[in-house]
Amino acid sequence: MPSLIQTEIKESLRLTIPLASAQVAQAATGFVDTVMMGWLGQETIAAGGLAATTFTTLLITTTGVVVGLSPLIAEAYGSGYNKRIQQLTRQGIWLSLLVAIPVMLLLGHIDYLMRHLGQAATTITLAKTYLDVMLWGFFPALMFAMLKSVVSSLSQTRPVIVIVVAGTAFNAIANYILGFGKLGFTAWGLKGIALASALSQWLMLLLLIIYILKHSQLRSYKLFANLYHLEPKILRELLWIGVPIAISFAFEVGLFTVTTYLMGVLGTDVLAAHQIVFQTIALIFMVPLGMSFATTIRVGQWNGQQNSKGVRRAAYISICLGAMFMTIMAIALLIFPRQVIALYLDVDNPENARVISLATSMLTIAALSQILDGVQTTAAGALRGLKDTRVPMLLSFLAFWGVGLTSGYLLGFKLGFSGVGLWLGQLLGVAVSAGVFVWRFRRLMSEYVYQSP
Repeated sequence: MPSLIQTEIKESLRLTIPLASAQVAQAATGFVDTVMMGWLGQETIAAGGLAATTFTTLLITTTGVVVGLSPLIAEAYGSGYNKRIQQLTRQGIWLSLLVAIPVMLLLGHIDYLMRHLGQAATTITLAKTYLDVMLWGFFPALMFAMLKSVVSSLSQTRPVIVIVVAGTAFNAIANYILGFGKLGFTAWGLKGIALASALSQWLMLLLLIIYILKHSQLRSYKLFANLYHLEPKILRELLWIGVPIAISFAFEVGLFTVTTYLMGVLGTDVLAAHQIVFQTIALIFMVPLGMSFATTIRVGQWNGQQNSKGVRRAAYISICLGAMFMTIMAIALLIFPRQVIALYLDVDNPENARVISLATSMLTIAALSQILDGVQTTAAGALRGLKDTRVPMLLSFLAFWGVGLTSGYLLGFKLGFSGVGLWLGQLLGVAVSAGVFVWRFRRLMSEYVYQSP
């Protein structure tokens, strides 16, 4: 058993490290955007951060639809069914396009929603400036997420991190050049930052497609063959698994997004402080999210071999790794809050004193929620590997909206805790989700017939 555990840890890390690193690098696009928005002033970081959060929310939610490919391809890979891998990928490309178009239309008219949600006129104007350009990066970002799931499920993860790091580096450099008018370019501010981010999404997609076409093993699957061939039956299968995942993602990330809009109602200072904490936490969260994708693949591969002991081992090891990593991150945030805030704002400027004070309090609560977030995210990945998506979807609603949003609203608005109260609500929602997801996995495993490892 110790050797089996060591082997599983190695296999899990072999998938987790590239996937988590890729998620961190990809999320760094929003992180870098927000940092540079902070250089443009408090109003810009508040409005631009709100716009970036809206874009990220929609991207993560719709990624859930195409991530439904992952357990199916991992299962086909585990059972050696290569033709099905090609069929699933082809329909995944169609699905990415069909999902991206309406979301891009929504992003183009998001100012109407912001106006009805009580955002300030200046915030709406600046946010729309960012999103009118950034929406053109939505399709390549979604397509990249889909193809990344495919190659990762085929155990080809290392090139993904190289591509994402290259795209992130390009984004940071282009942000600086276009946003602040360097090397002879006009200083476009928010518009320049958005353009750099959209171009980086297209760059990453093109690099991944080139890699798939050039790699000998991946080329043998003929993933881009007969792209015109639409197969409704497989599309329905993808939607059957993917839509509940997307809704679950929407419940989780939607909690944070709605909270962000509520922060805007409380004032620009509160919103700016929240953006600092949220972007930091969102970046850290990408590691357990990458772990959860790796867990889905490992559990799916063991499930394809009908090995319940392997499924259980892969899931519990991932949950432990997620909790351990997030514990380390929580300690770091509690020890160095001022250094984190200094990445976004000048902490020695008296004008930023209130924002810094608010951000420090919020960061303390956010740090404590990290450990539970690591547990719930990896446990959800294990459930996806078993193709169990509908019950987790309902559990997500109960945890994130029934508990998290409701308690946050009561604490923030009714009991007068303001932004800190909203973060406390998010903490409660994450705690409940961690408990119910682990419970759900244990219940499913109790129904499995054990086989030899």
